Amino acid sequence: MTTADAELRLPAEAREWAAQDPDPATRASLLELVRLADDGDPAARQELEDSFRGTLQFGTAGLRAALGPGPNRMNRVVVRRAAAGLAAFLVDAVAKAAAGTRPRAVVGYDARHNSDVFAEETAAIFTAAGIETFLLPAALPTPLLAYAVRALGCDGGVMVTASHNPPQDNGYKVYLGRHAVAADGDGAQIVAPYDAEIAARISAVGPLESIALAEDGWTVLDGSLAAGYERTTAALAMAERFPARDLKIVLTPLHGVGGGTALDVLNAAGFTDVTVVAEQAEPDPDFPTVSFPNPEEPGALDLALEAAVRLDADIVIANDPDADRAAVAAKDPDTGAWRMLRGDEVGSLLGAHMVARLADGAPGDEADGRGVFANSIVSSRLLARIANAAGFAHQETLTGFKWISRVPGLVYGYEEALGYCVAPDQVKDKDGISAAVLIAELAATAKAAGKTVFDTLDELYLQHGLHASDQLSIRVADLGLLDAMMNRLRVSPPEAFGQSAVEVFTDLAEGSAQLPPTEGLLYITRNLTRVIIRPSGTEPKLKCYLEVIHQVGSAAELPAARQAARASLDEVLHDVSEALGL
Repeated sequence: MTTADAELRLPAEAREWAAQDPDPATRASLLELVRLADDGDPAARQELEDSFRGTLQFGTAGLRAALGPGPNRMNRVVVRRAAAGLAAFLVDAVAKAAAGTRPRAVVGYDARHNSDVFAEETAAIFTAAGIETFLLPAALPTPLLAYAVRALGCDGGVMVTASHNPPQDNGYKVYLGRHAVAADGDGAQIVAPYDAEIAARISAVGPLESIALAEDGWTVLDGSLAAGYERTTAALAMAERFPARDLKIVLTPLHGVGGGTALDVLNAAGFTDVTVVAEQAEPDPDFPTVSFPNPEEPGALDLALEAAVRLDADIVIANDPDADRAAVAAKDPDTGAWRMLRGDEVGSLLGAHMVARLADGAPGDEADGRGVFANSIVSSRLLARIANAAGFAHQETLTGFKWISRVPGLVYGYEEALGYCVAPDQVKDKDGISAAVLIAELAATAKAAGKTVFDTLDELYLQHGLHASDQLSIRVADLGLLDAMMNRLRVSPPEAFGQSAVEVFTDLAEGSAQLPPTEGLLYITRNLTRVIIRPSGTEPKLKCYLEVIHQVGSAAELPAARQAARASLDEVLHDVSEALGL
């Protein structure tokens, strides 16, 4: 097809889409976009081309994209097709594994634009396909949906959420359970080959009008499931072992759906001095007080930090909009200023606290019988040292809780992107609310001993070495640039980082006995500096993860070690940028 033919075909394709679109809002916006493009508006033409540039691909992250009309956007047409394909997969999977058993699924949603509509239509399609379907009663946290998959004995679960993405996005996250997945993935997010099998079923879905939607027949759950989650999550607090509860907490859900649940759970666990940031307390799909609803982004915690200073709080806990992640901020005694802890810092603190909680042994069916600690390959190596020193096994996985949660015998797992799994028997995924309970517990315990969380970190550094990390993220407009940068590194591999020669180079795309293949490059230098470079799985970014380790002999050496580590990281950052041709 020539360029001229394509330009003529695009408006016709858009009008065909509009004719089948069940949503009057997206139908109207699409027809207006066609009109503007026909009138020569270049921005409208570009938007139209992007909306119809292929079909939104279903993968291990499910679906995630900007809301809008067309096959490359999140809308009711795309969601109906995804639901129909997933329903066909579930029906067949259960028929093969447990003939005669009716498939069962649960659907949840956050408070983003159209999340409730996408969830209800998914429930209607599942029901029409013969699946016993449960729908969460309101916009609720993602961990609650993950909890529901196992609590209700479901074969599948869908959470309609875009997590911490910008306001214009939405997404479709899929979990499998019971008869539809191997035992290690019961209640976890999908991995290969399930993603490809579901994608094939979606591609095989016929015309939109062939997708049946039941008018009723699914069960809208009452509040008992959420109450059960709150009760078991609050019960994670070990008051008999860690009785301290004197802790002044500032909590923000960042306009997401976790505020009420997190507050109730913290209070039930005995942490009653909790102030929720009023301006961000209620769910709001437009996220009006933040430029980007991600606690990692600069400025996202400004209101919470202002409240912490005003109230002379001990700690800030922030959940992202679907509450599967948790951020922590505290006053740094070295500077007197409040700062957010890095995910690796919180992950290590929680790891050490889990060791203390498990001091008398933990359930597990692995060789040592004590349980396994795990983190993603791009997270700090400090957790491995903490676990091994305490006699626990440790395992590295690919990025994402779909991998971490599958580690046999897992008792604790985390990834540096603020994700923590502290109760894998309850939620086989990252959970920002259960993490908040243990964060409060360890912070209160430190305070009762006259210490801060930073003092606790320093104790870990004295024992295991100062582990300092940083990141470089490069956002691109053209995804082809990511391939070009990765190819540049493969053709001209760096010989050193921070004046330390590269001694280990691993092309993660080749896979190994420990890790399945994934796009990424790993370098370890003579002085144990580690650099990992990989494309993001959810955003058009190249992400570079850096870590340096400095041994420390005494507390008096820590300030100088911190400065040296920072200087080392800056030097490595420069070398990475140069290697990428930036």
